[in-house]
Amino acid sequence: MSVQNINVALIGNPNTGKTSVFNQLTGLNQHVGNYPGITVEKKMGFCKLPQNIKANILDLPGTYSLNASSMDESVVIELLLNKNDKLYPDVAIVITDVENLKRNLLIYTQIKDLEIPTILVINMADRMETKGITLDIPLLEAQLKTKIALVSSRKGHGIDALKELIVSYKTLPTEPCLNASVMDKAYFESLQQAFPNQLLYKLWLVITQDVNFSNLDRHEIRNTFTKSHSELKRLQQQETIKRYQFINNVLKEGLKVDASMAKDIRAKLDRVLTHKVWGYAIFLGILFLIFQSIFSWSTIPMDFIDGSFAALSAWTAETLPSGILTDLLSEGIIPGIGGVIIFIPQIAFLFLFISILEESGYMSRVVFLMDKIMRRFGLSGKSVVPLISGTACAIPAIMATRNIENWKERLITILVTPFTTCSARLPVYAIIISLVIPSKRVFGILNLQGLTLMLLYVLGFAGAIISAYILNKVLKLNTKTYFVVEMPSYKLPLFKNVAINVVEKTKAFVVGAGKIILAISVILWFLASYGPGKNFNDAEAIVKERTAEKHLNEVEFQNEVNSQKLENSYIGLMGRAIEPAIAPLGYDWKIGIALISSFAAREVFVGTLATIYSVGDSENEDTIKSKMQQEVNPQTGEKIFNFASGISLLLFYAFAMQCASTLAITKKETNSWKWPAMQLFLMSALAYFAALIAFQILK
Repeated sequence: MSVQNINVALIGNPNTGKTSVFNQLTGLNQHVGNYPGITVEKKMGFCKLPQNIKANILDLPGTYSLNASSMDESVVIELLLNKNDKLYPDVAIVITDVENLKRNLLIYTQIKDLEIPTILVINMADRMETKGITLDIPLLEAQLKTKIALVSSRKGHGIDALKELIVSYKTLPTEPCLNASVMDKAYFESLQQAFPNQLLYKLWLVITQDVNFSNLDRHEIRNTFTKSHSELKRLQQQETIKRYQFINNVLKEGLKVDASMAKDIRAKLDRVLTHKVWGYAIFLGILFLIFQSIFSWSTIPMDFIDGSFAALSAWTAETLPSGILTDLLSEGIIPGIGGVIIFIPQIAFLFLFISILEESGYMSRVVFLMDKIMRRFGLSGKSVVPLISGTACAIPAIMATRNIENWKERLITILVTPFTTCSARLPVYAIIISLVIPSKRVFGILNLQGLTLMLLYVLGFAGAIISAYILNKVLKLNTKTYFVVEMPSYKLPLFKNVAINVVEKTKAFVVGAGKIILAISVILWFLASYGPGKNFNDAEAIVKERTAEKHLNEVEFQNEVNSQKLENSYIGLMGRAIEPAIAPLGYDWKIGIALISSFAAREVFVGTLATIYSVGDSENEDTIKSKMQQEVNPQTGEKIFNFASGISLLLFYAFAMQCASTLAITKKETNSWKWPAMQLFLMSALAYFAALIAFQILK
């Protein structure tokens, strides 16, 4: 990151279009990471401005004010108070929604009090005409002491003007909108006298917020200017009242709304989409369409990818010189990576649908609907967001529990969130479903494979809320908090936002899983290609003696040798050791190895089997799916992946805690190994017995 670049911080309330403005400025020149030392997500982007100037754009977590109530909001405050931070903004851009200016301007007035050059962006300007809104921009700029960019991030209007304002940020006025001392003159005057070189509002934030502030001793400030909790709360309330009085006076002159032009389409849609009966029916219908589409649309690209990697593996084995490196590539790395790449279409389609639901404003209605269910099972209303976001990944979902104030409610949410079906389970579900569930339609529209996938998602959610109900009784939780969710306006999804979201999340999945699978593929190939003792080293002689009377041809003989070596390799011996424990579930030792290796990440299951089945058979152009279909039990001659074992595997992965990263984040969030250990034991036991019962009944 160049030190000459302008640092730009995007700040604003949730649902103001902040991410849309970020995408308009940065396009695909962005990446997601964590703030140093904590697991709060940050988005950074790069932007070229006029006059050949470059900018680093930081999309800060959505926040309603600088009175922090969550770790996300604390991140915003700490950055704005610390000029030594390398991300400290040269200019802050506050994003507001033209329909909610009054509420959105609260944080703007607070940032102005920090004397940071600030640009006010009024977004969704394309809705002004239909809503009967008119703005007096010169008056608003004079009253709010800033420059205003009227923007429509949906249509891309106003972005060039915003870039020009960023370039000329040094000319922006920095004086506050109002003086914090009006709340308690004597108190604030003595505070200013004690620290004459510090901004008054910064000192106030240090006193009221649990944040770090430059080189000042926070305890010294608090001890010298201590006030009771109730007194501080009273002053904060006075501050908020003063700010809204100022905002009301400004908007009284600068904002006019013709109520007769406002349309009530949103209210009519809400009455249907949040209805106590039809709301759930519509949501289930949408889920049904999503999972039907995931299977129907992804079949062709998945088959192409699967065949391409099988052909590449065979070509590598035939073309490159014989040796360890060629074997590693053709039998280990290529099949292992192919086991992840094949699921890119389904992962991309899943993120596509989720992005469309979020962009349209419908996801907030889903959160509202789910809150009604969860409260009946003892979950906090604020548990809705973590459980729904768990469909992407349990790690950020568990981090999202930080906005739950009550510790027991937060703990329950952390413990049950991994039941929600995440995107890492999708590759496992997809390959097993395609093997054991017929691809046919019932009544002409019901694709059985898509229906099965939907039922697994519903099963995961049911597991979460039932577990929460039990934990609620065990922990004797009596207090309840409720979740207030903002209902944004409905809008057509912006193609650019959806596309960027799909590309970024799919890339993160592939890169994250790819690194793990590449490492595991190398290890598995080594363990499957070498072994101790005569049973491995003298495999050819043993097979020749054992099959002397069978008159095998060369291909059949080589297959027998490969099988002998694999079973007596290091990985074969390990698999045989655990086979007695998993045989009642319908699994052989190869599936057992895949179960163990997938503890690193669930999606590793497929890559592991791809590597194991390819060792010694790299010249075969069969796909991983066809190899799994052909796998049979040598004792019974039955297919390993049959209906009973397939359903058993699906249930195992629906309930099992098969993710080391999730355990690590649980430990970090609870500050104890007790809870992740309990999580691992109970979920694994539930998964084992559910799989056992299913197989024993269905076999």
